[in-house]
Amino acid sequence: MSKPGGETAELGYEQARDRLVEVVRELEAGGLSLEQSLALWEKGEQLAKVCEHHLEGARERIEAALSSVEEETSNGQ
Repeated sequence: MSKPGGETAELGYEQARDRLVEVVRELEAGGLSLEQSLALWEKGEQLAKVCEHHLEGARERIEAALSSVEEETSNGQ
């Protein structure tokens, strides 16, 4: 997965997740113009990509660690 761009790309997972929660709350609250809603939706999509990027990186690290442990276990027996 390619790294997301823009100002949200520098956010850590927790920051991006928290901002995404705020965006969802604003959209659910309603009362926004169509343009405002679209802008928030686009921001939410960017934030979701940042979260996905961080989660994918974490998944890869876990898989590598598990693979390493499995190799050590199979070589040690």
